[in-house]
Amino acid sequence: MDGHDSPQTPKGSLRKFLEQLSGAGKAIGVLTSGGDAQGMNAAVRAVVRMGIYVGAKVYFIYEGYQGMVDGGSNIVEADWESVSSILQVGGTIIGSARCQDFRTREGRLKAACNLVQLGITSLCVIGGDGSLTGAHIFQTEWSGLLEELARDGKISTEQAQKHGHLNVVGMVGSIDNDFCGTDMTIGTDSALHRIIEVVDAIMTTAQSHQRTFVLEVMGRHCGYLALVSALACGADWVFLPESPPEEGWQENMCIKLSENRARKKRLNIIIVAEGAIDTQNKPITSEQIKELVVTQLGYDTRVTILGHVQRGGTPSAFDRILASRMGVEAVVALLQATPETPACVVSLSGNQAVRLPLMECVQMTQEVQKAMDERRFKDAVRLRGRSFENNLNTYKRLAIKLPDSEIPKSNCNVGVVNVGAPAAGMNAAVRAAVRVGISEGHKMFAVYDGFEGFAKGQIKEIGWGDVGGWTGQGGSILGTKRTLPGKYLEDIAAQMRTHGISALLIIGGFEAYLGLLELLAARQKHEEFCVPMVMVPATVSNNVPGSDFSIGADTALNTITDTCDRIKQSASGTKRRVFIIETMGGFCGYLANMGGLAAGADAAYIFEEPFDIRDLQSNVEHLTEKMKTSIQRGLVLRNESCSENYTTDFIYQLYSEEGKGVFDCRKNVLGHMQQGGAPSPFDRNFGTKISARAMQWISSKLRESVGKGKKFLSEDSVCVLGISKRTLLFQPVAELKKETDFEHRIPKEQWWLKLRPLMKILAKYKVSFEVSDASQLEPVQPRGPEEPAAI
Repeated sequence: MDGHDSPQTPKGSLRKFLEQLSGAGKAIGVLTSGGDAQGMNAAVRAVVRMGIYVGAKVYFIYEGYQGMVDGGSNIVEADWESVSSILQVGGTIIGSARCQDFRTREGRLKAACNLVQLGITSLCVIGGDGSLTGAHIFQTEWSGLLEELARDGKISTEQAQKHGHLNVVGMVGSIDNDFCGTDMTIGTDSALHRIIEVVDAIMTTAQSHQRTFVLEVMGRHCGYLALVSALACGADWVFLPESPPEEGWQENMCIKLSENRARKKRLNIIIVAEGAIDTQNKPITSEQIKELVVTQLGYDTRVTILGHVQRGGTPSAFDRILASRMGVEAVVALLQATPETPACVVSLSGNQAVRLPLMECVQMTQEVQKAMDERRFKDAVRLRGRSFENNLNTYKRLAIKLPDSEIPKSNCNVGVVNVGAPAAGMNAAVRAAVRVGISEGHKMFAVYDGFEGFAKGQIKEIGWGDVGGWTGQGGSILGTKRTLPGKYLEDIAAQMRTHGISALLIIGGFEAYLGLLELLAARQKHEEFCVPMVMVPATVSNNVPGSDFSIGADTALNTITDTCDRIKQSASGTKRRVFIIETMGGFCGYLANMGGLAAGADAAYIFEEPFDIRDLQSNVEHLTEKMKTSIQRGLVLRNESCSENYTTDFIYQLYSEEGKGVFDCRKNVLGHMQQGGAPSPFDRNFGTKISARAMQWISSKLRESVGKGKKFLSEDSVCVLGISKRTLLFQPVAELKKETDFEHRIPKEQWWLKLRPLMKILAKYKVSFEVSDASQLEPVQPRGPEEPAAI
């Protein structure tokens, strides 16, 4: 393989890494099976390239298990270029089919024979629970199948002995997210993108005509898509297979819809999973619901069935990164496997790649179905996992307002303020905070235009109905400013006194974090600041200490990825062209690095990994080599502040000069389009859930002090709420100070830097890669006391 050592990698560590993980003499078969899902191609690409990278042979198995049974031209060795340009394509390029033959022992005998002839003893299966169960059966029967084949003279005894065991690693590709043990399956996020695009479009027409829309989404046995899209668009009602509506739901739903209309809401959205049932396990159909609304309320009602649109289209940035991480992890797992290793699934828990025992996950997934069949719906929801349960509780809380008479008043006023630059998803966070606050009995106050508006007294009480329809709005409706509170402390304290503000929720980026530190420091002077204060990170740069993710970064990443897709297409047309694209992020390289991974870039220059002229030189040589292959285009990302002197113009000029006669160069600065646009499903959902959680924290702090009239003086009453690895954590800002590089406005340690080598390997650079500890398979769903951070 050509390509140079990435200059950042000492030769020794690379050698050691490749020795540890040598694929020499191994043959890996990769297949996609069952229903297709966006992101499967990204997974196939990662398996092929990582396999080749470590010296293994990788074979495409076309048309799923059918191709394995039929053999011949269905099993073909793949090379580096066979998976070029597929990252942005939905579906699966190697095809998928439902296969009856493989369910019989005869079929599996043929399949085993075909694999042994090519020496394939490692399988990577990308599919749903059916496909993975098939792989498990195949693995357990393998030695028996080979004995039989040897007896019948189909293979030699040497072959049978040499290939005596099969290793299987699965990745779950399914848009339903119906597999237990994994937080997100490949394709789920993209399916949500399709659903939300449709809902946003339907809302404008429904608004015009005061219509009610019944939307049917996929999910025969799993309500995940229905639930999350209902949460992300603020639907009036949702029907799920796991949590059927109580007896008498017909009347309750109609009351709810008419109440919403009475609050001046011009439309109703009802979301139905295709497998929706009532408590007697009878199906509830979209048509039934429509009939009900028309006859009971006389509203103009339309049904839209989304169908296969949800499976189609280009994979989202999240799915591409997820699938690329899983694909590489799957190859590592296969190389580390021994004859005793049971079949495993690679999946995501919070933000970490984990390996789980395949059959335990499958059994648990089947348990959910069993619970639903036996009408044990509480168990079904519990078995789906804590993130599903959290989503359901959050949805109920935000969708249904209790009558004022039933909400016990707390006599507390809570302020909500946006600080910093706008980020998509901020409004979803404000909506969730306001509604949770009201449901906990507080009065909610909106502060307009950041700390500056705070000082000027731009503060208004905000009600339940005022935040209706906010989840899908980009930017910041409250208005946001980068100004810090430092110079307005007197005025802000006075406003807090005037409005009797007893807690503060700040939604914003690095300025919000600095602002919190300033308010904390001002407590001695101004007792008004001795109240609980919590910050929810919202910035496209994803540079807030105390959280792995921030609201708005996913939307920006999708904008970057979409633009890169278009640019790559243009470059493919002109041939031999390299694009240099500048992304935002201040000194934080998150957008450039993850955008590079999602768009299949050749290099991404970031501040966190210093580079010099030799690196630039090596990248130019690498691209020159690439132009000799059939992939005649290049894509290079550069973070806006990665280097003072190696500016985008400098790199453009250097590449243009060095590439003369081989390739030409274009540059593109993406700019503020990265801050705009409608929030992605991830950001709506993340914003909603994390902000609701922050409000609950505020309420519990306020409840502690009831009747004591106590001032909050301790540092743990000023926190950042964030996701760290797998958990939701409240961390005092005072403690986060030591983890912060204030000069460059970034955390000192950033988790995503571990994914740097991934991008380089997939772009054919030789680097070493930190490998997870092989031997441990995790138990499925450990239930610890900490909060799960699944989105």
